Amino acid sequence: MNSRPDLVVLHEHPEWQKPLFAALQRRGVAFEAFDVTHAAFNNVDAPRAPLYFNQASPSAYLRGNTRAVPFALAYMRTLEQLGARVLNGADVFSLELSKSVQATLLHTLGIATPRSVTFNDPQALRAQAAGITFPAMLKPDQGGSGARIQVVESLDEVDRIFRADPSIWQPDNLFLLQEFLPHDPAQGIVRLEFLGGELLYAMRVKTHGRFNLCPSPVCNPDDGDGICEVPAQQVEAPPVEFYPYPEVPREAVETAKRIVRAARLDVGGIEYLETPDGRRVFYDVNANSNLRPSVAEAFGFDPFERVVDYLVDQIRCTRAQAQGVRELA
Repeated sequence: MNSRPDLVVLHEHPEWQKPLFAALQRRGVAFEAFDVTHAAFNNVDAPRAPLYFNQASPSAYLRGNTRAVPFALAYMRTLEQLGARVLNGADVFSLELSKSVQATLLHTLGIATPRSVTFNDPQALRAQAAGITFPAMLKPDQGGSGARIQVVESLDEVDRIFRADPSIWQPDNLFLLQEFLPHDPAQGIVRLEFLGGELLYAMRVKTHGRFNLCPSPVCNPDDGDGICEVPAQQVEAPPVEFYPYPEVPREAVETAKRIVRAARLDVGGIEYLETPDGRRVFYDVNANSNLRPSVAEAFGFDPFERVVDYLVDQIRCTRAQAQGVRELA
């Protein structure tokens, strides 16, 4: 009997993974969970499974798992060189780790996105001052759950922020000063979840001025407080609200599909907002997609069952492809 699994899921947040693991178990999928927070690998062993699924998150450092991200990236690159297929693999994960690269990708696609300046020294922003308008968004290049994002009013304020707390540079020592785009708080932002290149569902997210928009009920439950490790924002506002958005414009979905294809995103979320002057501006690409069961239920399905459908199909395709290669050899 072959003891090797059909699927290995790379992760670093077990609470987020419980619904997926439960769905895989219900379906009888032979899988293993690989926790990248305390792990090791070598460069000679063959991959344990034909298919890997990356669920690591850029926000790992907020949970004390700073070393999980570089480990996951190195491991995925090694797996891919050894011939394994990795969903949301190294290139996709690298894109998710850099808001700067995401902004450039969207710009090169001709998609409206906030103008951004990337920096590793606040003083260097002075040379870019002519192209910076205030208020502006100060955000880390390696984002995650809205951590360290704040609205600033001047370059002097940016200087003060970094002088007051040098640890803010962690973990990647890069920040963006990004064009601030207001939106109607009654409408919120829109997040489109994609699976295998097709729209799974759309939802509106009412932010109430908060930046941690993680869809997982672990972080933002439908009622009460979550158990997210992201430091609470000092805002007097209601919790973030998530609503199904069945009437999402077709043009928005098509634009998001272009992003998904260009990013080679297997599973993930694309976010945009609508400005008061009627522009639709895309600003975030999420490879780690924490699905919202209550939203998906409004569309009549369990999102994790849909993900398992996709994973089972990909296992089948990967095995068939490998068999074809062996027959040609």
